[in-house]
Amino acid sequence: MSEESTNPVTPEPPDSPFQTTGTDHITIWGSNEEDTVAFYRDLLGMPLVLRQPNLDDPSQTHLFFDTGDGRILTFFVSDDRPSNRRGQRGGVGAVHHLCFSVDPEEYEDVMESLEQAGHRYNVFDRGIFHSIYTNDNNGLVIELSTDKYEIPDDRRGEVLATAQELREADGADYAKDEHLRGAIEELGLEVIEHDLPDASAGVGGVE
Repeated sequence: MSEESTNPVTPEPPDSPFQTTGTDHITIWGSNEEDTVAFYRDLLGMPLVLRQPNLDDPSQTHLFFDTGDGRILTFFVSDDRPSNRRGQRGGVGAVHHLCFSVDPEEYEDVMESLEQAGHRYNVFDRGIFHSIYTNDNNGLVIELSTDKYEIPDDRRGEVLATAQELREADGADYAKDEHLRGAIEELGLEVIEHDLPDASAGVGGVE
């Protein structure tokens, strides 16, 4: 990957006409309600907080799940659509995967729960975080990530941008543990490291 880019990496707001204030919700074309609820509510633990007709097509149902921090994931479902665990590879404009945060203290319990529910998974040390990858009831790649270190939400962008600077100075291919820890230290934040299991490092494993 070339580092020759005119696009700076920075936590500062860009000089744009306006700025977004966060992610409100993401909506997915789902299969049916039963399978969707079984995966997202009963396995991942997201409360089903609203059910109503799809206002653009009342023949479908619109399900709203709370992902854990008030951000919402929604699905358009219909009982005549079966799930497809094999999934389909998308092209430009398609969703590659969804990522949700999990508590580092429950990280190994998450893997055990996926296994008991019959969902295969891969585990990777991604340098600046750990990730479990599995598939939902329709084959969509779901990433369940946990932080290696405590990072205040309001400083996350600043920490990652500083880790990027350290990575570039180091000539590394991607941001690694030492860059993240160095960023936390450089910004004067307390270094609190989570005890996570060993995992394959770096790239690969997700299509």
